[in-house]
Amino acid sequence: LKILTSMLLSLFEVGGSLIENAVEKVVGINLTSMVLVTTAFLLSVVYLSKKIMQSHIENPSPGCKKYPPHIPSSIPFLGHALSFGRSPIQFLENAYEKYGPVFSFTMVGKTFTYLLGSDAATLLFNSKNEDLNAEDVYSRLTTPVFGSGVAYDVPNPVFLEQKKMLKTGLNVAQFKQHVTLIEEETQEYFKRWGDSGERNLFEALSELIILTASRCLHGKEIRSLLDEKVAQLYADLDGGFTHAAWLLPGWLPLPSFRRRDKAHREIKQIFYRVIQRRRQFGEKEDDMLQTLLDATYKDGHPLSDDEIAGMLIGLLLAGQHTSSTTSAWMGFFLARDKSLQDQCYAEQKAVCGEELPPLDYDQLKDMSLLDRCLKETLRLRPPIMTMMRMAKSPQSVASVTRACQKKKQFLKKTKQNLRWLWRQKLDFLIPPPPIAGHCHFKKFVFSLLGRHRCIGENFAYVQIKTIWSTLLRLYEFDLVDGYFPKVNYTTMIHTPNNPVIRYKRRLY
Repeated sequence: LKILTSMLLSLFEVGGSLIENAVEKVVGINLTSMVLVTTAFLLSVVYLSKKIMQSHIENPSPGCKKYPPHIPSSIPFLGHALSFGRSPIQFLENAYEKYGPVFSFTMVGKTFTYLLGSDAATLLFNSKNEDLNAEDVYSRLTTPVFGSGVAYDVPNPVFLEQKKMLKTGLNVAQFKQHVTLIEEETQEYFKRWGDSGERNLFEALSELIILTASRCLHGKEIRSLLDEKVAQLYADLDGGFTHAAWLLPGWLPLPSFRRRDKAHREIKQIFYRVIQRRRQFGEKEDDMLQTLLDATYKDGHPLSDDEIAGMLIGLLLAGQHTSSTTSAWMGFFLARDKSLQDQCYAEQKAVCGEELPPLDYDQLKDMSLLDRCLKETLRLRPPIMTMMRMAKSPQSVASVTRACQKKKQFLKKTKQNLRWLWRQKLDFLIPPPPIAGHCHFKKFVFSLLGRHRCIGENFAYVQIKTIWSTLLRLYEFDLVDGYFPKVNYTTMIHTPNNPVIRYKRRLY
């Protein structure tokens, strides 16, 4: 490190002299030339510094712990952004075969360290927030959508208190009520489909997930206000979850940013009116809104109207993408395997009765085949391929590579589709395919675990299983001319491309 520091100081000394000489020559010409010379020098120094540091990482001095292997790139700043963006799964599989389960590479000026597989990912799942920080990664994406004072915009202890408040309202007693509400919403929504046709399944389920989540989680007053105009506001707000929103400053006057910010203000005004009416008249309802109105922090002070509105937005949109994407992929897997689809329909009759009466929560729990189909969908098409944290301190990973000094990096985890982990990688199998030498689910991870477990996971299961129980009773599904959608990796959530499905009303 002393040698590196000496080399960098020498570079700055030589560069300073060069700039002085250049300025003397161009000062009589114009200021623009001087700025260009200085900028060119600084960019050169940054590039050379990174190259020198990379060389040090790849060839550490004796006695120094190793950094993860770094995948070299000849493209400054962008690094591997293009090759990763084209086919992330293939990129990561190739990197795994060459470098092992832990490796680093550069994209858009940032160093990303990937942890692949169960053993390596344990670090991320069990880490403390002060070591691997989530706020530094996600706050610029979520704060413009959810608002200030909630989620990743507050210190982690406050966020944990807010999550505990939300979790209080996500209990079995509520789920039992939710099943009926979701079934009613699903039946009403699909009346517009008629008896047969071809429709965009992902688009329909995205809209339905919003409707059912609002009905269950926001309360009847807010759901009653959810007309086409408000639905468009949700769509504009949802448009804030993009790569551009994560990479670019939020103050840029981009059309999507302006739509997002306008929608945020208008939706909050709707929530404020409902919240104030409940406070004013003392009305009590058994729903999430009432849970938050009654909640207090540890020090005894209640949530503000702005905090409640932000938490309600977050509760709806944080799970909307994952649930709608998973629901759509599950539909296409069932459409591709008609025998399995028929078995799932038969399970509905076996569990609920031949007349298929309205669903209830206990019946939903007994639908083991449908549950396994959902898990297999999540294994093969996890809606979020990676989860990220900012490394705030040195971390040991898998006992093979270690950070030598404090270095800020984005740590990512992925594992579901590693072809060497599962014997039949691409097959939709019930039960899921075994892992060599292990039981079925030992290395199966489809949501955050450990300290970071998803508080909405159980609600999502109830929601998706109720929707698909209702759909299986209504329709038979087929692929359109055998087309099974490709994965769209250009979006933050990995949605199906051209997700059109064929359907016809089921004859009982």
